[in-house]
Amino acid sequence: MSETSNRTPIIAISTPTPPPYWALLQWELIRSQTEAVEEFYDRYFDERGYLLCVPRWGGDDGPDDAAENLAGWTMLHALGAPDRVLELYKKGWEGHLRQYTETKTVEVPFARDGMYYKEFPVMFDWMHNGEGFSVFFLQPLSDPYDHLARQRMERFAGFYMGTDAQAHNYDPEHKVIRSMFNGSRGPLMRKSTGLDWAGDSLEIEGRFKPGHGERNYAEMVAHFEEYNDVVGDHPLNMSTTTLAFNAYMQTGDHKYKEWLVDYIDAWCERTEANGGITPTNIGLDGSIGGACDGKWYGGVYGWGFTVTVPQTGELAHRPFFLHRVHYGFGNGLLMTGDQSYVDTWRGVIENVNANSKTSGGQTLYPHMYGDEGWYDYTPEPFSTGALEVYYWSMDRADLPRVQENEWVQFLEGDNPDYPVTALLEDLKEVRERIGKVRGDSSSPDTRMSDDMNGFNPAMVSRLTELMLGGLPTERLGFPLHSRVRYFSPTRQRAGIPEDVGALVENMSDDEMTLTLVNTDQLKSRTVVVQGGAYAEHQFVSVTQNGETTAIDGDNFTVRLGPGCGSRLQIRMARYANRPTCAFPWAR
Repeated sequence: MSETSNRTPIIAISTPTPPPYWALLQWELIRSQTEAVEEFYDRYFDERGYLLCVPRWGGDDGPDDAAENLAGWTMLHALGAPDRVLELYKKGWEGHLRQYTETKTVEVPFARDGMYYKEFPVMFDWMHNGEGFSVFFLQPLSDPYDHLARQRMERFAGFYMGTDAQAHNYDPEHKVIRSMFNGSRGPLMRKSTGLDWAGDSLEIEGRFKPGHGERNYAEMVAHFEEYNDVVGDHPLNMSTTTLAFNAYMQTGDHKYKEWLVDYIDAWCERTEANGGITPTNIGLDGSIGGACDGKWYGGVYGWGFTVTVPQTGELAHRPFFLHRVHYGFGNGLLMTGDQSYVDTWRGVIENVNANSKTSGGQTLYPHMYGDEGWYDYTPEPFSTGALEVYYWSMDRADLPRVQENEWVQFLEGDNPDYPVTALLEDLKEVRERIGKVRGDSSSPDTRMSDDMNGFNPAMVSRLTELMLGGLPTERLGFPLHSRVRYFSPTRQRAGIPEDVGALVENMSDDEMTLTLVNTDQLKSRTVVVQGGAYAEHQFVSVTQNGETTAIDGDNFTVRLGPGCGSRLQIRMARYANRPTCAFPWAR
């Protein structure tokens, strides 16, 4: 049954439905994580919101690792967790910004006046910056009207758009961010050193256990000894467009959209000019490989970044730009709806695999490129970003490139038990992580900031997949990509109302199946369903029990009777709307 309100159609669900196990598990997981987050915060943060550790600068243990102790908290709240989670995040985030503004280096030259300046890293790479700021970048999902957060987003975007008098990161003529190390004090315009990456010297033996397994400070520096080529633009810098994306959604100012599109388009053009493969170094004059002796594959974390492990002398391949680069093109898609951004990364996957070779009757595929050409051949095709390409395009031709993925198998109808098994695994993990918190006998002066990262009990990846039909945000530093999102009109907040279970069962380019169930047997619930994380998708119609209701909007309302549930067939036009973080009733 359906009716029409003064804004959007209302779908009434009045069919009694026994609570599915997955729906009960969803809320048990949300409640357990909420309690665990409170216990984690009480254990590792003080009354100011400062992290109880030895604060340091560096890629081994630095400000980003400290902030990662809050990772997932804003996403957990956006899914429906109580407001207490958002409150604790805000207290911890404010404390984090103050703590790392006050903390100064002695030996690392550019952080001697503070590791943060203007509440932002003075200069560092965007693999680490993205990890640290991922929780902040997702705050607008459920807290879009926070004035201070909006001011910060605009200020941070200004570091890359030429509006900050001190941070000369961006050259608008050549459309380059001038260094891989960039931030509130501008770019690092020299080769970086092991000290720049490892941070000040400190006592290790008997006191700390660095995350990369170093046994002493000398090995920490040696870990980064070959991390030198940072001058010039780098594809990791596309992460900066998340600042412009959020600023645009919060203000509607087209200057943010224009800058984002111009910068990502420049990377599309560089990819095309480089034979369809995204280069990892761009010179200050805009030339491919221009800051690495003409080597398009140069640069730290680039295609040719193979280094020596100091503890063993073994070689390690670290093309870590691949962890992020495709999401840069995804920002172009979110902002404009233009599938050509997806085409760019699909082309990279195809072009890398086109360099396969046969050995011993087996096809091998490259994953690295250096002075001698392609190398690091394995039987597995190059598939970085294949899941995202398929998700964004919903082109069935893209599906075979996706490596085995339990969630995709579920959506394809081949793994029906995934919702229950995944949620049970997450509940077990919450229990184990809090067990580690309770068993941690360390004192603050023997803790590195990343020691607790593995104890952080906010695990939202499976909930994002199952409830939203979304790509897990992890700690990437990019916006959320999802098929739907939920809001509570009763409480006037983001997140699905308490006791309502949601399961996205399958998706195609223009359709999806969504099951909604009210597990409360005594009270009704009302939920607003939005198309996409940022209302970028337009709903066409909803069919329930053979009755179709026209929608023609970016959201609709569902009223669920006590203990009632139903499967909804939803038709939609993806990426049809301008993205916004405004709540549905405020648009």
